[in-house]
Amino acid sequence: MFKKLMSKFSRDVGIDLGTANTLVYTPEKGIVVQEPSVVAVNNKTGQILAVGNEAKYMLGKTPPHITVTRPLTHGIISDYEVTEKMLKYFIDKVHDDGHSFMTRPRIVICVPLDVTEVEAKAVEDASIAAGAREVHIVQEPMAAAVGVRMPIQDPIGNMIVDIGGGNTDVAIISLHGIVAWKSSQIAGDEMNKSIVQYAREVFNLFIGESYAEQIKKKIGSAIPMNERTEFPMRGRDVLTGLPREIMITNEHVYEALERSVQTIIDLIKSTLEITPPELTADIHERGMLITGGGALLYGIDIAISEVVGIPVRVSGDPLTDVVRGTGILLDNLELLKEVELPSTRNVK
Repeated sequence: MFKKLMSKFSRDVGIDLGTANTLVYTPEKGIVVQEPSVVAVNNKTGQILAVGNEAKYMLGKTPPHITVTRPLTHGIISDYEVTEKMLKYFIDKVHDDGHSFMTRPRIVICVPLDVTEVEAKAVEDASIAAGAREVHIVQEPMAAAVGVRMPIQDPIGNMIVDIGGGNTDVAIISLHGIVAWKSSQIAGDEMNKSIVQYAREVFNLFIGESYAEQIKKKIGSAIPMNERTEFPMRGRDVLTGLPREIMITNEHVYEALERSVQTIIDLIKSTLEITPPELTADIHERGMLITGGGALLYGIDIAISEVVGIPVRVSGDPLTDVVRGTGILLDNLELLKEVELPSTRNVK
């Protein structure tokens, strides 16, 4: 009786708990939070100083007693306590209008494909500790497929490639289930690291990963481009230790990212190799969908299609597909029961 009363007043939420960004969805308002998965902690007091955008601005600029951390690594919780506080911050932010006081929301939250039972339990426990009444865990590619309205309930092959910050997940979905899949830690963050390494090896320049991400977004590509584009690269000279700026071209960034892109293509090929022939025929006709932040890399669809030989399309809004999928699942309990992972604890 009390639980039913609580459910009437609670504001249920869908959460895309990503390595790079966390997005929160409510059925009433849609996407209400879209911020980096970054937390700033005062080491002296253990106090959380900032979360999300405010914390990300502090990266690389803090004194020794402040640590700016990303509590998820490759989509998995690496710092349980900080993740719990970050989740609580975002949940409280959803309920800060005063209409949902003393309520514990029902949550649909996403995890990578290769999550273990222990890692899934950590996500579930952190969500409960952060204030959830009930937790449903869904794998990210499944949520993304729901978010883009793929016919996952039909006996046909639906292929989705989710290139996130910490993981690239490739999944073949049919009849509400994942038939074949592969996962890799080569994703957006690894691309940033490749640019950092390239700058050091080719230009003797130390740059930060946040700046490398800016370069990737501005002039990065998965295919050679016809027009030459330049962008300033600023950092610390390896030899002199002094600040230095050079102009880097899109050709340099393409070279830096080439290995990561090829790894993702190889992952797609290896997934297709273990896919049942009947579903492969469907995919050859229907093609595949790319989602996640990595889908925004210029030419990634062309690079994949040229090698794999099947149609490739990029989602219309790849950054929000997963969280919009959680929103649909919140409104469709029957579908949620079909696609969610088994609970690791007795939550009624």
